[in-house]
Amino acid sequence: MYFAALLARTEDGWEASDTELDDVETLSDLTDLAREASVDEDTVLVFIEQEDAWFGVVRVDGEEDPRIFISDATAAARSSYGEILLTDELLGREPGAEDTIAALEELVGLDGTEDGEPDITPDNDDDNDNDDDEIDADAVPAGPLGDTGILADLGLPEAELLTLRTDALVEIADALGAAEVLETVR
Repeated sequence: MYFAALLARTEDGWEASDTELDDVETLSDLTDLAREASVDEDTVLVFIEQEDAWFGVVRVDGEEDPRIFISDATAAARSSYGEILLTDELLGREPGAEDTIAALEELVGLDGTEDGEPDITPDNDDDNDNDDDEIDADAVPAGPLGDTGILADLGLPEAELLTLRTDALVEIADALGAAEVLETVR
């Protein structure tokens, strides 16, 4: 079960609203949704939580790029909402690299042989290379990922953010002084 909410900072404190993510397909869509909730281009936090699995916080400050923290990237990768947050940039990949490689592989045979030549690959059993040691470029790292200082200036230090597990959004809202307003939309 998922929960998603927006917390927008105003002159009077925080305003909370629950939000539907059905029409959100990209981080850009999510950022636009947050900016629409912003008052005078102030800070907006988007909370996304999959019960007992992972949570994510997206922070949008005016027109700046969004900042993202995910409590468990591996768990988030198995979620359609988590995939929205797991951008190429966050994962340290070249944006669009997968699409470019796939397109090139379709256009050109990349097996190293000329057309009509047999594909002869030597079998080097005494090769010391261990394929298990290679890092899969598409792999998602286990554990927390992203900007651990995302909430530090709002009252939640990095070390505390990294220790949160269950009921994390409640604890975050409490640290921000927004527990009551978040509870109204939960």
